[in-house]
Amino acid sequence: MANSGIEWIDNIFNFCVILLYDIGHILGISYEEVNVWLFVVIWPFLSLIMLAEIIRLRLKLIIKKQNL
Repeated sequence: MANSGIEWIDNIFNFCVILLYDIGHILGISYEEVNVWLFVVIWPFLSLIMLAEIIRLRLKLIIKKQNL
């Protein structure tokens, strides 16, 4: 599978690909579909949630500093 020339990177990549194939088999979908769900749907959604939380916490800090 992986052929970067760096053994530990190749091992991690191969492990992740096998994991995605196994998850796809369990869910009854293909490796490509698991990849799309993970990197096109779930990851961006979680990134947006994290961004909103960071903004909320920064605003909370600003308000708290103003009240001191």
